[in-house]
Amino acid sequence: MPLFRRLPKRGFWNPFRVEYQVINLADLEAAGGESQFDPAALRRLRLVRSDAMPVKILGDGEITRAVVVQAHAFSQSAQD
Repeated sequence: MPLFRRLPKRGFWNPFRVEYQVINLADLEAAGGESQFDPAALRRLRLVRSDAMPVKILGDGEITRAVVVQAHAFSQSAQD
């Protein structure tokens, strides 16, 4: 039996998968007096690590004030 058939296979790697940097609503609430969030402001506040990766906002937590958020993707609970 050839060596490549004897070695275990490791599954499928999707080259088109999009990896997001996730931010919860609770993180935006804890950000203080900011009222507008865009990827550059999130980088300045150290909520995201890189400008190269897209940002996704998740709905974990609550926001008690009106804010404007610009991101690449939003979860359904974050939109509500």
